[in-house]
Amino acid sequence: MKNKIKIKPPFKWAGGKGQLIEQFELLLPKKFDLYIEPFVGGGALFFNILPSDAILIDLNFDVVNFYTVVKNDVEKLIDDLKTHRNEREYYYMMRSVSLDSLNSIQRASRFLYLNKTAYNGLWRVNKQGNFNVPFGRYKNPKILDEDNLRNVSLALRNVSIIWGDFSIALDYAKSNTFVYFDPPYHPLSKTSNFTNYSGTFNVEDQIRLAECFKLLDKRGCLLMLSNSNTPLVRQLYANYDVHIVRARRMINSKAEGRGEIEEIVVRNFSTSAG
Repeated sequence: MKNKIKIKPPFKWAGGKGQLIEQFELLLPKKFDLYIEPFVGGGALFFNILPSDAILIDLNFDVVNFYTVVKNDVEKLIDDLKTHRNEREYYYMMRSVSLDSLNSIQRASRFLYLNKTAYNGLWRVNKQGNFNVPFGRYKNPKILDEDNLRNVSLALRNVSIIWGDFSIALDYAKSNTFVYFDPPYHPLSKTSNFTNYSGTFNVEDQIRLAECFKLLDKRGCLLMLSNSNTPLVRQLYANYDVHIVRARRMINSKAEGRGEIEEIVVRNFSTSAG
């Protein structure tokens, strides 16, 4: 499908890489046998590369359920999405609905509806796991993009979609597997809450991720990782190739908190050798 169909990430996600694709294209390996993305989120890089053989992993059940439904039941999902309304009262009713009362298609439909109509397209849950973002008050949000969803379904046709921790990559990655890690970022400061939209991912998790990176490196995998440009991240990946990329913070509760920031991309290969 590469170069034939332009596929957009089907939902907005904090830390999504759509704006960085042009910078990433210069850093990607030229050839690989299998693609694994353990923090897939909105999947911007996956939908740009469209690898023929891929495994997508995420710890967020709603993300995994959504992709699974799009892959297997896209027409039923489209039918359900047509029932939603961009109205405040309806929004809060859908926000508060019991997930136990929904089947997988209804839950995927609710996920996309809330993502498209919530304030700033933000997906955030409280400690109880309940979605708690206010109504976005958009005049005409595009809740349903039928053509793109069908193209996403085609792109996922031969893809394995797994719910779980990033370490699952260790069960599947072999030599010449390309693994792209896009974890919740290490905070730039103690007061930074930018990474918290994706849930808790603390220093111990960052260290565990770096250990996973090193194990995969020893297997001969082609590895690429995005993270914030902090002393901890630089220390964890000090022995690898590090590139600076520039991104805009698109999701922040305060307008002044949005702007261009430096991020780093860590690789264990050179582009010419990839």
